[in-house]
Amino acid sequence: MTVWSCATCGVEHPDTDQPPAGTCVICADERQYVPRSGQRWISQAELSAQPYELEVREIEPSIHGLHREPEVAIGQWSYLVRTEAGNLLWDPPNHLDERTADRVRELGGVTAIAASHPHMFGAQVSWSHLFGSVPVWVNAADRRWVQRADPVITQWSGNAEILPGLTLLQLGGHFPGSAAAHWQHGAGGEGALLSGDTIAGVADPDWVTFLRSYPNRIPLSAAVVGRIVDRLAGYRFETLLDLGGRVIGPQADRKVAKSGERYIGWVRGDFDGNT
Repeated sequence: MTVWSCATCGVEHPDTDQPPAGTCVICADERQYVPRSGQRWISQAELSAQPYELEVREIEPSIHGLHREPEVAIGQWSYLVRTEAGNLLWDPPNHLDERTADRVRELGGVTAIAASHPHMFGAQVSWSHLFGSVPVWVNAADRRWVQRADPVITQWSGNAEILPGLTLLQLGGHFPGSAAAHWQHGAGGEGALLSGDTIAGVADPDWVTFLRSYPNRIPLSAAVVGRIVDRLAGYRFETLLDLGGRVIGPQADRKVAKSGERYIGWVRGDFDGNT
């Protein structure tokens, strides 16, 4: 059997002899897209055979970023958060080969896997199996988007401390279960937030943004953005790491709050006189 992944979003699907029939339901949703060339499926063997460079960036001693160039599908940055109790693989790569796996082993392996939202599920079950069937944490509100069902899938909701000092936070917005991972001991004890694109960096390093769909530019309401910011209240984080490899900081928590206020003002109409 072959594990097939959607070539557009990179999410793995059930292992079958032939590629899945029809269109990837994740890409058919309004937050993503099916390219004009049509649906295409790719196997992990094909991905492994493609030449690429693997960039491993040490953000800080306890957080390393991994990125494949040229990119595959969405091309997210994945992060390995290293703790004394084990490591979290966040927004897991959508490819799995021995070269990448060996680098992750060198950094201490994987104890838990979690994604910020369904677009970032990647090859999560394959990665879990490689490291002894470690739990893959999926928010209950987004469970229906899992395309490759497996006993390793572990549901959570609200907030869940999956390793000491490392907590998954359900923020919502992009998806109902959209999440961030708060690493209490990151940034020298000042806290780090891994946000996927639940909260995304922008060109100006002092600001972030929030959207229902990034490729299709669908906004969120003022109420939803306010809720995201409110749910982060009480969590201190000096740096924020998004799926595009951006590192926001210092005082990333204040920048998120300030960005939320600006976003809310614009969608509420406070600045219509400037348009």
